[in-house]
Amino acid sequence: MVEPCDTSGWEVLPVLSEQESQGVPLMSVYAAPVLEKKEACRLVKEVSAVYPLGDHPHLKRIRAGVSPNSSHPLEMILCLASSRQEQDGLQSLSELFPNGQVDLRGLGEPFLTLVPAHPPLTRPQYEEAASHWPVTFHENKRITQAISGSLFTPLEKATMQKHMELAIQAAEQGAKNGMRPVGAVVVDPISGKVVAVGHDCRDGFNPLLHAAMVCIDLVAHGQGGGAYCYKDYPACTFLELDHQSDCSSSLGTGVPYICTGYDMYLTREPCAMCAMALVHSRIERVFYGVPSPHGALGTRFHIHSCKDLNHHYEVFRGILEGRCWSLTQIPVLKESARDSA
Repeated sequence: MVEPCDTSGWEVLPVLSEQESQGVPLMSVYAAPVLEKKEACRLVKEVSAVYPLGDHPHLKRIRAGVSPNSSHPLEMILCLASSRQEQDGLQSLSELFPNGQVDLRGLGEPFLTLVPAHPPLTRPQYEEAASHWPVTFHENKRITQAISGSLFTPLEKATMQKHMELAIQAAEQGAKNGMRPVGAVVVDPISGKVVAVGHDCRDGFNPLLHAAMVCIDLVAHGQGGGAYCYKDYPACTFLELDHQSDCSSSLGTGVPYICTGYDMYLTREPCAMCAMALVHSRIERVFYGVPSPHGALGTRFHIHSCKDLNHHYEVFRGILEGRCWSLTQIPVLKESARDSA
C-alpha cells in the first residue's frame, strides 16, 4: 500500500476535448423587451411557433431584465439574426413578423444581442455562456471535479507520483544508454501492479520505438506476444501475467487485449503515432508529465477525444511536472538525435 506523501508541488490537470477546452462562441439574435409580464407565456408560445430554436435547444427563450432597475421585467429571443440582417441594421417588429403571425402587444422594440452558439460542456463554459444569455447545462460531475482538482484523493495522487517516479527513472536509464530521456510505465489500476516499464528506444534498433510504443510492446510480451527484444536495455521490463489471476484483475475473466483497463504514465506527451497506438491497444487512462511541441494529447491534437475513433481514453497531465521538465534538458548523446516528437 502506498503511503500518502508530499504531492503539493504538482497538480493533476485534465486534458479535455477541443470542444470542452475552447471558449464560448457567440452568435447574433434578435431579442425584445417584454413590457408586460402577463403577456410572456403567450408571446413565447406564438414567437416559438414562427421562429423555433430547434437547432439551439440550449438557449432559454426568455430571461429576466438585465438590471433590477430595468423598465421592463423580461427579455426574450425572437429569432436568429442573419449576417445580412446585421449588415442592413435593426429591423422592426413588423418587419420580423410581416404576416401578423404574432400578437405584438406587450413587446418592445427589438435589439441585436450575442448569445452562446453551442451548449456548454463544462462548468467554466456554462458560467461564461450564462453571462451572455441563460442556457441549459447538463453537468458532468467528473469533469467538474477534475477541473477543480478534487477528482483524486491524496492517496491516489501519492500512487500516481510513485508510478511517474518509475517512468522518470526509466528515462534517466535510457539517457545513459544514449536514448532520448522519455520514460513510460503501464499499471493495472485495479491490482496496483506495474505491468511494464520502458524508455524511448528509437535511436536504437527501430525508429518507431518511442517510449509509449515500447511499453505497449512490453505489455504484449507479458501476455505471451511482443515483437522486439530489449536485452540491451535492462530498464525495459515487463510482468509476465498469470492468465488465471493477474489478467482477471482487469477484466473479470480471460486475457485482456494488450492494455485494456490499464493506465500509462509518460514523462512527456506522446506524438500522434503513439496516441493512436494507445487507442488501438485500448488503454484506459494516460497521465503525462509535460507537454511536447508535437504532442497529440492536448498540444497539437486531441486524439483521445476524436469522435470518429472507436475507443477513447482519459488524459491527465502535470504529474511531477518539474522533474519531467528537467528530463527534457538532458542532452541526447547521439548526433543523429532530433527533438522528441
